[in-house]
Amino acid sequence: MLEENVREVKIKENAQRIDSRPAQKDELAMFEEVELKLYTAVIADALDELGQRDQAMREYLRPLSPDATFAGWARTIQCQDMFYVPDDPYGLEIEAMDSILPGEVVVVSTCESKRNAPWGELLSTAARARGARGAVVDGLVRDVRTIQKLGFPVFAAGIKPVDSRGRGQVVDYNVPVVCGGVLVNPGDLIFADYDGIVAIPAGMIAEVLAQAKEKAFRENESRRDLFAGAFLSQVFAKYGVL
Repeated sequence: MLEENVREVKIKENAQRIDSRPAQKDELAMFEEVELKLYTAVIADALDELGQRDQAMREYLRPLSPDATFAGWARTIQCQDMFYVPDDPYGLEIEAMDSILPGEVVVVSTCESKRNAPWGELLSTAARARGARGAVVDGLVRDVRTIQKLGFPVFAAGIKPVDSRGRGQVVDYNVPVVCGGVLVNPGDLIFADYDGIVAIPAGMIAEVLAQAKEKAFRENESRRDLFAGAFLSQVFAKYGVL
């Protein structure tokens, strides 16, 4: 199942924004299987083997709760710094949030800004209500206690209580963005756990998941033999993983 459920994404004519659709039942099952059976380290290793060595996001993006784990299609949001209060500071932000579809992971790029917290309790609530599986914010967040009580998993670069109004603004969504040092396209598969976040390019999801699944099996076998008393040199010679 892991390697079978890959969808297509299409670029709208005369625009960068990507058409998308709600995740289907089999795709939701794939996300759950990835969350249950795989982990970001083995996905990162599979990406390395396939020549994609820069798909793990920066180490400063950490979960608000240690048990946060999610997989889903990327729904991207691009922010930029502002130094005045525009006439409609939240217009495109509201449009972007209302566009979220079931099975998506919200990926927020701020160009690594730390001027404000573009994500908080109400956006978490809205994203959850729309069926999002989690959010990655390459910037700051606020209302953390409430987000934790809500149970919506969020990764972020830090915490700060100030609003985005007059400090930052959403300028586009569902377009290619850079988040945590990784170029993320709408429709990429985002997977996050306590070790970090990986972005699997849409065109190679099946191949990456198949390789990760096979390596996870060899790691499980290695662990079993090590617990049984085998030397690491023997186990590595047998399974080829470390």
